[in-house]
Amino acid sequence: MQGLGNNSADYASLQLTLQGEYGVPTVVAKVSRVDWLRNAAGLLDPSYWSGTLKPRPVLDWYLKRVDDAVQEAKAIAQGDETLSLIGHSAGGWLARVYMEEFGVSDISLLLTLGTPHLPPPKGIPGVIDQTRGLLYYVEEHCRKAVFTPQLKYVCVAGRYIKGTKLVGNTEEQQVGPVVPVTDEVLAADVVNSTTNPTFRARFVGQGYKQVCGRADVWGDGVVPEESAHLEGALNITLDGVYHSPIGSSDDSQRPWYGSPGIIEQWVHHLLH
Repeated sequence: MQGLGNNSADYASLQLTLQGEYGVPTVVAKVSRVDWLRNAAGLLDPSYWSGTLKPRPVLDWYLKRVDDAVQEAKAIAQGDETLSLIGHSAGGWLARVYMEEFGVSDISLLLTLGTPHLPPPKGIPGVIDQTRGLLYYVEEHCRKAVFTPQLKYVCVAGRYIKGTKLVGNTEEQQVGPVVPVTDEVLAADVVNSTTNPTFRARFVGQGYKQVCGRADVWGDGVVPEESAHLEGALNITLDGVYHSPIGSSDDSQRPWYGSPGIIEQWVHHLLH
């Protein structure tokens, strides 16, 4: 399940690796970048402006694409086994909405990659809920994470770069032990060419603050580590992992959750 703004092609390499290297039949929901413009319909909903937006009906189109992919996967499996859902970024909490709305009778695993599961804390100056209430809805209405023989939640976070506060913080930027920070700014899946590491850390920190309320935390360049984990789930943190396939690479410079060397660290959860 795609992250916000991603399309199906962004996950072609991940799909190929799962199928070719591990023999895991994989179906990617059919979503284009233009499709995400459908979310603009939420601007007409008064609840958007009050910060109490609900997933439906504004995200019905996305849930339908996911259900189409689930039905295709079920046809491939021919009823022989249950399915695993993989959600990247916002696709992880959208998968939780899907499970709540469509049920979990055919699902045995939800594996999320760099998903901002938790809503931002309220009452912090400068922090605006970018989901306009959707994550508060998910927290309140979607089933809690579990790790049982029948249903497993596995939440994978990345530690790629530590952010710093915008002002009043002289702490130097810190970087994950596996991968050095490159000469780009990491924030909201946008790559910018600057070579100032202090600026990088502060820029990324402001993104983290919008998600978890704090800037000086570790994360994957977009989502803080603490936001990508769920109570009750099997929570995993991978060092040196960047958030997005956009602006990433499959070598040692900046791998993301779907790079071959990173997949091998979580794929065993699919091989049941």
